Amino acid sequence: MGFRFEFDSVNQILLTKLEGAISDDVIRQLEGALRKQASEKKPLVQIVDCSGITKFDMSSELVRHLGKRKPPAYALQARRLIIAPTPVSFGLARMYQMAGEPQHASVAIVRSMKEALSELGIEQVKFEPLK
Repeated sequence: MGFRFEFDSVNQILLTKLEGAISDDVIRQLEGALRKQASEKKPLVQIVDCSGITKFDMSSELVRHLGKRKPPAYALQARRLIIAPTPVSFGLARMYQMAGEPQHASVAIVRSMKEALSELGIEQVKFEPLK
């Protein structure tokens, strides 16, 4: 599987780590799994970390489609950040953000976990793996 979830219960952060080759199928699976995790944990913050992606096999059409969709209710309640350290991941994150403006305009795109935590004003996190 190309993703896994971790949760910091103190700061109420749901972290999604993408890993390996990411395809349209992986993103579709991720979408359902993320909705499930977010509805169970009700995070105040959601971070999607693209640092572990080794290959992008996803279509720009899917990125735009997801961006244009109305965010689910849980996403409207939480601060959302995307960690996009490479030019490709940053470009895809911006494409997602721009396709969904204004509903995704509040999604922050950063280059590292350090930058994400700084954006949130959080100094320490303790993520635990989720099943």
